[in-house]
Amino acid sequence: MTHSFPWLTALICLPLIGATAVFFVKDSSARLITLAATVADLVISLPLWWLFDASSSDMQFMESALWISSPPIHYRLGLDGISLPLVLMTTVLMPLCVLISWHSIESRVQSFMAMLLLMEGAMIGVFAALDFVLFYVFWEAMLIPMYLLIGVWGGPNRIYAAIKFFLYTLTGSVLLLVAILVLYFQGGHTFDILQLSQATYSKSMQFWLFLAFFAAFAVKVPMFPLHTWLPDAHVEAPTAGSVILASVLLKMGAYGFVRFSLPMLPDASQTFTPLMVALSIIAIIYGAYMALAQADLKKLIAYSSVSHMGFVTLGLFMFNIQGIEGAVMQMVNHGITTGGLFLCVGVIYERTHSRQIADNIGLTRPMPRYATFLVIFALSSLGLPGTNSFVGEFMVLIGTFLWSKIATAFASLGIILAAAYLLWMVQRVAFGVPAPHMLPKLRDVNLREMAALVPLVVLIFAIGLFPNPILTRMHPSVEKVIARVFPPASEQASTLDQGFRTPRGVGDTGGEAGVTSTKVEGRLP
Repeated sequence: MTHSFPWLTALICLPLIGATAVFFVKDSSARLITLAATVADLVISLPLWWLFDASSSDMQFMESALWISSPPIHYRLGLDGISLPLVLMTTVLMPLCVLISWHSIESRVQSFMAMLLLMEGAMIGVFAALDFVLFYVFWEAMLIPMYLLIGVWGGPNRIYAAIKFFLYTLTGSVLLLVAILVLYFQGGHTFDILQLSQATYSKSMQFWLFLAFFAAFAVKVPMFPLHTWLPDAHVEAPTAGSVILASVLLKMGAYGFVRFSLPMLPDASQTFTPLMVALSIIAIIYGAYMALAQADLKKLIAYSSVSHMGFVTLGLFMFNIQGIEGAVMQMVNHGITTGGLFLCVGVIYERTHSRQIADNIGLTRPMPRYATFLVIFALSSLGLPGTNSFVGEFMVLIGTFLWSKIATAFASLGIILAAAYLLWMVQRVAFGVPAPHMLPKLRDVNLREMAALVPLVVLIFAIGLFPNPILTRMHPSVEKVIARVFPPASEQASTLDQGFRTPRGVGDTGGEAGVTSTKVEGRLP
């Protein structure tokens, strides 16, 4: 579907224009310009939700123009049901990042606000790009602003954390570039992502391409054992940097798997499924176990992100409707919930200048509104029914159950451990006894902070109680991905919403649900 108005170009360019404008004004005006630009981007993005045709699996809001003639590189943009909710999540979160940084950032304010705006334009570009070179430009464009957010405005060990983040992600990006060049020569001398997704590659070629994609996307997720940069980056980053990192940047890796690895490399994706499942389950349990041992609030949430993103990668490689839709839903849910938790840490850090749990206890009486927000985000993170995270994790577990009951049992341990570390954290922070010397600092959330936290609470319950609008929009696009992995599925599309498919050569260790056929072998009760 095409539209006369260039919606996606406007979403990308408006933050870039704002990033330029902030350098010509004073600090106070720079904050206002940044807030206005991010709110305007949100307002422009909202009509996409209603204009989107939920019955179509095709790319919509398409824009295309020749950028470089030889080799043919195009400025080509579009959205489908998988990328639409991720773009909207990005535009919702960015104004909140500006609000929470209003007073916490006091030096180089113009530069900080410019980095936020550059990040927004690049992140939207990643989700909307339909040309591989354009995608790679946006993918790399995120690297420098985030490096600077950590390295300039971060904590005491910011340089170490920033360099570690840079080296990990740059190494993966180099291999991604190699894979893009190979696809160009093997896929018909084009960088068109849609065309390359329909091309056929030999199994040996798919094997090596999958490893190159894995290096880039697994670092971004991050998957175990490539996760070690994440806790350091989160702890040292300013609050807005942590929110962007957890809520959006981590989704880039998962988005790469579902947009490129699955449809372009179907045979290799099935071959590597046991490994991806094993690494995902290890990440779920390991991340939750490490979170139990943390005394730093930010590090606790960082390890919880490793655990929750394990559910995302687990669902993606189940090759069934429930698993993939649950994974995409969980990408959005994790962005909302974990973003809210990091905002809460930023609020209390402004007051006590400490992220240690021991320094931030007993907040219910002096800060009742703050304690309420913290409890809501914590309950959402552990997957309480009625909240958004329950929907995504439940669908992922259903998809995993159809593949292997044993894998489902191990993955479920992550939910139990999440309840343990989050409720333990809430018990200490909200219901402990505050230290007397801290009481003068414990002021409850103000209107600006309320404005940053309330929208996320609304989304938690809106998605938790009414998930169908998101699922309806992504359903045709997910069916298209599965049809690419299993070609016969295109002839049986009417049964895909009830059936499931098992990767070739991968048996079910759990019993009767398992098959090695690629046909539809079962239905949900």
